[in-house]
Amino acid sequence: MSVMRAPAVAGQFYPNDPNKLRQVVNEYIGQARKRDNSFTRRGRPKAIIGPHAGYIYSGPIAGTVYAYLAESKTQPRRVILIGPSHWARVAGLATSSAQAFITPLGHVPIDVEAVETLVNLPQVVVQDKAHEREHCLEVHLPFLQAILDDFVLVPLVVGDASAAEVAEVLGLLWEDPETIVVISSDLSHYHDYETAVMLDKLTSQAIEELQLLKEGQACGRKAINGLLYLAKQIDLQPETVDLRNSGDTAGPKDRVVGYGAYIFRG
Repeated sequence: MSVMRAPAVAGQFYPNDPNKLRQVVNEYIGQARKRDNSFTRRGRPKAIIGPHAGYIYSGPIAGTVYAYLAESKTQPRRVILIGPSHWARVAGLATSSAQAFITPLGHVPIDVEAVETLVNLPQVVVQDKAHEREHCLEVHLPFLQAILDDFVLVPLVVGDASAAEVAEVLGLLWEDPETIVVISSDLSHYHDYETAVMLDKLTSQAIEELQLLKEGQACGRKAINGLLYLAKQIDLQPETVDLRNSGDTAGPKDRVVGYGAYIFRG
């Protein structure tokens, strides 16, 4: 019997109604296109970083990074989606035994063969409990479903893992030209607006310089650091394409969460 991972935060982080959900996602991507019409001249990124909060807060910033993917002339067929574990303790990286992840927009099939390859690494485990309540991967799926015609998913949440260990996982699948890496991460948490702007600028500078992030700079720093570790080895060039926080979108300015959008190209 097939195992399906049901949505955990539909109706909370994003709309549960499929028509409304698709409309909202398209609006966020459309807003990004209006701000910048140079997407098609830049080519498809090999990796992206985008936020994972409720859509009213982080959706516009996620829309920016997905606009780059939406305008690419060629579409990826496999997405390695990786982010931090918020609810479960994970030794290393946890993947899923599910055959598909479900959102209101339908089923996203898992690349079972790729998952079987990854679990041969000592730092990768199958841990379905780590995915049951986890929102950081789920909130990216509707964006991917809205812009990609057909793709398979490799889901990973990161717990206690080094940058080298994460990079090794990404490196196993990296060379496939139809594969893209999507890192899910917010930036600073619960500072006042001015402090958050300063801190997130420093984080973006570190990412652009391929410097490993420190604790407190991003909740998904371990996943990001794995990408930065690999990017330095294979000469990927990162670019910040959006940098805002919840005070810019839908929240108060006395206690904000930072959101960044980044693309990596070879």
